[in-house]
Amino acid sequence: MIQTMKQLPESEKPYEKCLKYGEQSLSDAELLAVIIRTGTKGESAVALAQSLLSEFRFPEGILGLFRASIPELCKIKGIGTVKAVQLKCIGELSKRISRAGFGAQPVFPEPEDIAAYYMEQMRHEPRERVVIMMLNSKNRLLHEMVISTGTVNFSLVSPREIFIEALRYQAVSVCLVHNHPSGDPSPSREDVLITRRMKEAGELLGIYLLDHIIIGDNSYNSMKKRGIL
Repeated sequence: MIQTMKQLPESEKPYEKCLKYGEQSLSDAELLAVIIRTGTKGESAVALAQSLLSEFRFPEGILGLFRASIPELCKIKGIGTVKAVQLKCIGELSKRISRAGFGAQPVFPEPEDIAAYYMEQMRHEPRERVVIMMLNSKNRLLHEMVISTGTVNFSLVSPREIFIEALRYQAVSVCLVHNHPSGDPSPSREDVLITRRMKEAGELLGIYLLDHIIIGDNSYNSMKKRGIL
């Protein structure tokens, strides 16, 4: 028997609202309800979504939910492994959508273009991550690789390994990108030291250090703009 919209259970009401008013009309809880689809006995999907938001909202807002690990999500009554994986995949999909507009081989004429490319991917990271970009003469991305994850000790970041990779991809220039989980992109003393170290090593090999971008929470710092390069 085919159900009409009015006969839909409470847990599916966000579908009706979306069809009638558009997805932008849905609250955070209603959007989550569409993703997780079902609630628990005596609790609708919307109520379960509200419980999720209440648990992880503070102090980060809805971002707290997507920063939660699968085991942390599974601690919420009604959230099993499948629902937790769905939520994590939605978070990852949103990051990839933010980069899709740049194309398969993006070009980075300005520091803000680099920051925009990595912002959604890196500003949510709970740990520091260092990425090296390898670019051609037109600042087109040839390759990128993560060279460090965790609490970064930049003294362990080897320019030798970085420039071996840059030579392998015939890069004309490289760019360092890393995030500050605190959300504050102000450069530390180590950030400045590794920038100068990388610049000097690159000059010896004829590979230019284009910039060192530090990603914060919807903010960034460019070593080039600060005059350190």
